[in-house]
Amino acid sequence: MTLNASTAETGLPIRLLHDRVLVKTEASEGERRSSAGLVIPATASVGTRLSWATAVGIGPHVRAIQVGDRVLFDPDERSEVELHGESYVLLRERDVHAVAASRVEPDATGLYL
Repeated sequence: MTLNASTAETGLPIRLLHDRVLVKTEASEGERRSSAGLVIPATASVGTRLSWATAVGIGPHVRAIQVGDRVLFDPDERSEVELHGESYVLLRERDVHAVAASRVEPDATGLYL
């Protein structure tokens, strides 16, 4: 199987196509802590909460995301996949709401529309 450059770096046995982005979520979606240290249970819901993840693989037509970037996405619009016993999320680039990377200019959107 041929690996593209982005997945060859991480050792994943997959070649992403088109505008797909493979990400690894950073934290569990269970309970979390507020900035004041209060525990917020997983059952507490305040609208749609977006999730952060790290891009571990990208397809050849992805323009605004690079491997290692942190991306913000809606966890309700995702597909999960397991590779080598690890869980990943597969997204389209258009489903990513924001990119956090040192190369992103302060006034740039980081995405194409």
